[in-house]
Amino acid sequence: MTADVWLPIPPDEIAGLPEGPNYLFWDGGEEGEQEFPGDPAECVVYVVPYMKRQAVKVRPLKEMRNLQLVQTLTAGVDDVMAQLSDIAPGVRLCNARGVHEASTAELALTLTLASLRGIPGFVRAQQQEHWQGDFHPALADKSVLIVGYGSIGAAIEDRLVPFELARVVRVARSARTTERGPVRPLADLPVLLPEADVVILSTPLNDSTRGLVNDEFLARMKDGALLVNVARGGVVDTKALLAELESGRITAALDVVDPEPLPQGHPLWQAPGVLISPHVGGPTSAFLPRAKRLLVDQLGRFVNREPLRNVILTTGSGDAAAGPAGAQDRGTAST
Repeated sequence: MTADVWLPIPPDEIAGLPEGPNYLFWDGGEEGEQEFPGDPAECVVYVVPYMKRQAVKVRPLKEMRNLQLVQTLTAGVDDVMAQLSDIAPGVRLCNARGVHEASTAELALTLTLASLRGIPGFVRAQQQEHWQGDFHPALADKSVLIVGYGSIGAAIEDRLVPFELARVVRVARSARTTERGPVRPLADLPVLLPEADVVILSTPLNDSTRGLVNDEFLARMKDGALLVNVARGGVVDTKALLAELESGRITAALDVVDPEPLPQGHPLWQAPGVLISPHVGGPTSAFLPRAKRLLVDQLGRFVNREPLRNVILTTGSGDAAAGPAGAQDRGTAST
């Protein structure tokens, strides 16, 4: 059998791919209906197309009967996890840890600063040629709570360091200690939320985080606090968030929403105090070089039978990345 590797980046554009496999290009095409480049049954490594609809990403999985590795180019793997029943037992699922940290952390900081300093209002005033000064809060002296302290959460803190914060509080599924300080467990959120001026979400979307930001979570946020979501839209209960935004008690900056894409006429578009970016945490000029480096390294490991990086789970084994805490604490963000 031919050992095919399906890549969503043309193989001749990736320098350093290991010899051995037969590399085939498939990214689903513009409409998601691109013909398969070969027999899916001969594919042993499937690199999931980036920035495609879920239906496109999972379309070949049922026919990939000899699959050994599914590699995403996103930090979150919820699209593929939803279709695990289509994947044979023994297949390793790996995410793109290391690819999106820089871009997503940049956007988290951008959304935070833009919201606090009133940039959307300045843009609207500029369009009307109206000079309108105002007083806005600074990021300096604020307390920031990062919910989802994996690699992306840590990258966000790296970029917050120069801003003279009062403190950064880190939260993940389970408690641990890092070089920067302690990481608190999710169970501590009720006592942490009332003290935070800015709450940044960078947690994976899974059973334990879906709807995490509900009416109770939001009610515990202090008056005037800012919620920033660069994780997944499903982490936040949209109805509950709308109620808080419409009351004017808190503000929000959202790179991801639920539903997504946000349809025309949805009340979130016009909600007061909200800044929305269209799920652009990952797709920047930083993506492609990092994605290529990941693929060269990971495929080299695969060909040489070395331990793979970023293993989230092995299908049929019940093993989620060396335990549930490992999968949770990798972080995801919106990418």
